[in-house]
Amino acid sequence: MIENTDPHFRCGFVAIVGRPNVGKSTLLNHLIGQKISITSRKAQTTRHRVTGIFTDAECQAIFVDTPGFQTKHRNALNDALNRSVRETLGDVDVVLFVVEAMKFSAADAEVMALLPKTRPVWLVVNKIDKHDDKGLLLPFIQQMAARFDFAGVVPVSAERGQQVDKLLEAIRPCLPQSVPLYPEEQITDKSERFLAAEIVREKLFRLLGEELPYSINVEIEKFEEEGGLRRIHAAIYVDKSNQKAIVIGKGGAKLKEVATSARIDMEKLFDAKVFLEIWVKVKSGWADDVRFIKQMGLE
Repeated sequence: MIENTDPHFRCGFVAIVGRPNVGKSTLLNHLIGQKISITSRKAQTTRHRVTGIFTDAECQAIFVDTPGFQTKHRNALNDALNRSVRETLGDVDVVLFVVEAMKFSAADAEVMALLPKTRPVWLVVNKIDKHDDKGLLLPFIQQMAARFDFAGVVPVSAERGQQVDKLLEAIRPCLPQSVPLYPEEQITDKSERFLAAEIVREKLFRLLGEELPYSINVEIEKFEEEGGLRRIHAAIYVDKSNQKAIVIGKGGAKLKEVATSARIDMEKLFDAKVFLEIWVKVKSGWADDVRFIKQMGLE
């Protein structure tokens, strides 16, 4: 706990929830002003409760980016991710329910059914920059407001950072009066080891596109600091041998591209030189192996 003598200072936990691929991770990155949560166009990119910390002179908002809640694909991994969403909603002070402008699907309704009635829930209408006819936005917001008793509504473009400052101002009064829990300069509670694995996983999502199997995960087997150098060994787990070939690519070209792109991002985030080695390993049925999921920290 950090010493703070201001009796009016506010500090609390804020959950960011929504169906897969509505922009939760992009929103988190803009809220704290730094990229700590991975993003891609593929659903359920986020697999952990990633914590981002925003602090100014008046408050500290501790944001929790949750996996996209979905019931279409059922296995032990997705069951664990959905359970993570439910548990997070019970542990926070404020909830941001993110939907895509002009869209409300059965998947959105499933998440809405989980929203708590005992704490403030703000509706965040994302991707407003994708629609030229702003006159359609108000009726959509009115329709959404009729579905749930929201504390308020903030339309945003997480990708462009539009209205994100207004969202911060909106939730500030909802945070309880409390001393800050983290130092002012800290932006996440996740370790560099965790962030390294997430960066590699993001590059896989982005560079392999539709070829990438969902049964894939990254484990950091070695993370060593030597002054201004990080030595990192990462293992990519796939479900089948033919998936290993996809990740490696012809002559190892795809894996080299993933490693190079990941190393560049790591050096920016860690402000240090990075030596990165990556291997691909096959572990059949890992997404249904409850013990392995717990071992990988996904439970």
